[in-house]
Amino acid sequence: MLRVHCISKMPPRVDDVMKLCCELSTNQQVKATVKQSGKGAVAAGGLAFAGGLIGGPLGIAVGGAVGGLLGCWLTSGQFKPLPHVIMELTPNQQQRLYEDIVAILGSITWTDVAQLTALVMGNATLQQQILSDK
Repeated sequence: MLRVHCISKMPPRVDDVMKLCCELSTNQQVKATVKQSGKGAVAAGGLAFAGGLIGGPLGIAVGGAVGGLLGCWLTSGQFKPLPHVIMELTPNQQQRLYEDIVAILGSITWTDVAQLTALVMGNATLQQQILSDK
């Protein structure tokens, strides 16, 4: 499992929930990266195809190069790691996120972030509720 290190100056329980969100977001980050990469690939492939229709083999090369640059431009700045975004939240935003997550967790109690993460990662329903809420 990929370990994400998120450091916060929030109270321990809030910090535990922020670290849990970082862990859960690693899976979502992969999905977002794939989606954005698909946009870039469509631009590169589409222009390579159009270039091939117009200019043959040389048109494929030129279209692919221009499409690659267009794909790069379309997706630039959209690959910021989600754990980084979570830890950049203001203290008030982190507190609101904490309150929302604790409401989902209900009566679950935990002693440390490792136990909280294990409880949530072992429960697909909880994971889905947390991920769909935010």
